[in-house]
Amino acid sequence: MQRLKSLIPDAKSFEPITGSGSNRRYWRVVRADGTSVIGAIGTVTTENDAFIYLSGYFSSRDLPVPRILAVSPDRTAYVQEDLGDTCLLDRITDTALVAKTIDMLPRFQINGALGLDFSRCHPVPEMDMTSVMWDLNYFKYCYLKLTGLEIDEPRLEKEFQALASCLLMAKPWGFMVRDFQSRNVMIRDNMPYLIDFQGGRRGPVHYDVASFLWQARAGLSAEFRNSMVERYIAASGVDAEEFRTSLPFFVIFRMLQVLGAYGFRGYHERKPAFMQQIPAALTNLREAMNPAVFPYLSEITDTLLSRHATHSSVGSDNDANGILTVEVLSFSYKKGLPADMSGNGGGFVFDCRAIHNPGRYEPYKQLTGKDAPVAEFLENDGEVFTFLDHCCALVDHAVERYLKRGFTHLQIAFGCTGGQHRSVYCAAAMAARLREKFAGQPIAVTETHREQPSLRP
Repeated sequence: MQRLKSLIPDAKSFEPITGSGSNRRYWRVVRADGTSVIGAIGTVTTENDAFIYLSGYFSSRDLPVPRILAVSPDRTAYVQEDLGDTCLLDRITDTALVAKTIDMLPRFQINGALGLDFSRCHPVPEMDMTSVMWDLNYFKYCYLKLTGLEIDEPRLEKEFQALASCLLMAKPWGFMVRDFQSRNVMIRDNMPYLIDFQGGRRGPVHYDVASFLWQARAGLSAEFRNSMVERYIAASGVDAEEFRTSLPFFVIFRMLQVLGAYGFRGYHERKPAFMQQIPAALTNLREAMNPAVFPYLSEITDTLLSRHATHSSVGSDNDANGILTVEVLSFSYKKGLPADMSGNGGGFVFDCRAIHNPGRYEPYKQLTGKDAPVAEFLENDGEVFTFLDHCCALVDHAVERYLKRGFTHLQIAFGCTGGQHRSVYCAAAMAARLREKFAGQPIAVTETHREQPSLRP
């Protein structure tokens, strides 16, 4: 902290900013004149140097990134421009903003690559066979191995090699941001700014499109993703046929890499926030892993599409990972019961249709169970409290027993007619209760609203 104070002598306060997977630490620093900057401390100076260099270079080419304002002599601390606290993930339903971000991407990849000294990238200057295999083995050792799934390793290795060859043959290449996703794009004055690019390198431009549009947490529909792919092709000027042919391989590659990261941070480091992302990421990958499109990735396909291929050894006693994932969902009975992605046969399914339905009344028809007027309607009626009391009595007992027996997955689903009001309210209430009641215990609670994909906890 002293290093940052020496760089910001007029600092009045330091507010920590929650990080994600990085080991760097950040603070929002308010100065004497009321303005703010972001202070960063990172022990890996080569990574710091890459960010500082790239920020300066991109700024010189009028690309939207935070400007570097000061750097400590030992290169372990630096100060950058504060772009606010609204990221694109917070506004992911704003299709115009998503489109602006897609339009911005080729400016970094193609224009930003002109004259760029790739030797200053971290940890490698370009994507090659070695770096691709790093990521694929990251998935194998930090996800597959930690879940206890049985795999045919020689067969898997051959498939990794085949996938890597396809990736490296794709054209064109440019600056590959590598971690181009909605939570790494800040919104200021309704314009997108890229804040995370220190891991960038020279590589195929397809990777960033896959990373952005197939990010599990963003929940973009297939139709919208396809429209954004076409928008990117038009904005970048890439060969449309080649790009469409190669892109699916990058979608799979990125998803495998993300699962590896979630596995390491969740299973190994036991960080619940990452555990909570695994079900959505795994579902995303299963949807993309079409055996007809990837006939020679049969070991990966068989493993991940198998009913036993879950993000943990579900339903088994004494599992080494020791984390119970409770998956809380809302759904519409009209569209069928939720799929059991764990292969464990599901868990509780609670029918909310006996509760008075706010969706029958015009003021609530466009709202969901997470909107205050709907919550007030349900709570004033009172039926929902009695219903949830009974549900919680069953679920609390089950969770306690699952924790004692070392089980690793429990699904709790709430259904109503449209999956919009009553079920959403009840699922959100149950998830919040479980997080509070079992805080500090090895439990990760996920919350998914199947018919309302834009809703997040």
